[in-house]
This record gives sequence, structure tokens and C-alpha cells, in this order.
Amino acid sequence: MLIFAIVSITLALAFYSVGVWSEQAQHTLKGWHLFMFWAGLAFDTTGTTLMGRLSEDVLTLNFHSITGLVAIILMFVHAVWATRVLVQNRKREKEKFHRFSVLVWIVWLIPYLSGLVFGMTH
Repeated sequence: MLIFAIVSITLALAFYSVGVWSEQAQHTLKGWHLFMFWAGLAFDTTGTTLMGRLSEDVLTLNFHSITGLVAIILMFVHAVWATRVLVQNRKREKEKFHRFSVLVWIVWLIPYLSGLVFGMTH
């Protein structure tokens, strides 16, 4: 199960990073970016769930668990907001949306890196 958790979290990093940074480069939100956000969220949730099943202290509140929860919530809000922006199809909103994307990506990266460090030290 550990290998599936690691692969899922790594796929989350890949999908979410490609979605966020390509949106940055293109200066507008597109449908395929939305797909990448939702895929990143799905893989992150899957990987987090699998890691939680492997952990003996699932309900422990620590830096990693708190930042991880915040990151998943922000990723969900980000994906829902991106969906709304694309459905409404307003050019100005699509062009400004990217400002929030990098913030969410940075917040997501914190538990990703802390999990990587924690995993290597234990």
C-alpha cells in the first residue's frame, strides 16, 4: 500500500504543478487546467488516505497533518472556484484567476515536503 500512496502523492504533485504553472505561463484559465486541478486533488486525497491507513498515529495533530488538511481544503476551493470561473466564462476572471493558483500550490507544497522529510527520517 505504501508504494500506491507514494505514487498517488507524486501524481498529485505532477498534475497540480503542470496545471498551476501552465496556467501561469498562458495567463488565462483553460479547461485542461481545470482537469489538472481536479486530478491533482483526487490523487492527493487518495495518497493522503492511503498514508493515513499506514500511519499508527492518524489522529495526531502536528505540523504535517494541519498543513495537509489546509492544503486539501484550499485545493478543493481552488478547483471549485476554477470550475465556476470557466462556467461563467468571463475573460477578466479567467485572466486574474492565476493569482490564487500559485498561493494554493505553495501551501500544498509545504505538507508535501514535510511528508517527504518525515518519511525519510522515520
